[in-house]
Amino acid sequence: MTRRWSGVARLTVGGGVGFWVANLAISLTPIAAEYRAALSIPYVPMLFEALVGGLVIALAVSVALVRAGDALPTASPVAKAILLSLVALVVVTLLVAVPSTLLVDSGDPVRYFLIATAFNAVRITALGMAIGLLHGWSARLDRVPRRSVKVK
Repeated sequence: MTRRWSGVARLTVGGGVGFWVANLAISLTPIAAEYRAALSIPYVPMLFEALVGGLVIALAVSVALVRAGDALPTASPVAKAILLSLVALVVVTLLVAVPSTLLVDSGDPVRYFLIATAFNAVRITALGMAIGLLHGWSARLDRVPRRSVKVK
């Protein structure tokens, strides 16, 4: 049981890093600067919030993958993690993107909603890929027989 949860922690950190790196790359684009300006989002706090948000989403995806991954209709751990990430994308879109863009007076709420959804699709897909790759690698490492070392 402890081994399972240590695996979830590793997947969570890896997925959070994937999310944050994708967020950092997106944040350097002109469209991201326009989006932040329209919604009055300060840059440095946004980076921290992306790290925390990525870890929360990664935890949910990692737990679902470890606990129910065998029930998903594909054999690839990357495909399983991306499938679970798509579910997370729908939830994040409904709970975060809709209220933050459509309910705020930003001048063109539909445009900013579509931008936010595109950003989230890239970030959450990167999160899913990182989790899937780590899960696949750890599964392969678990199958490798370990040699015992004799101490004289």
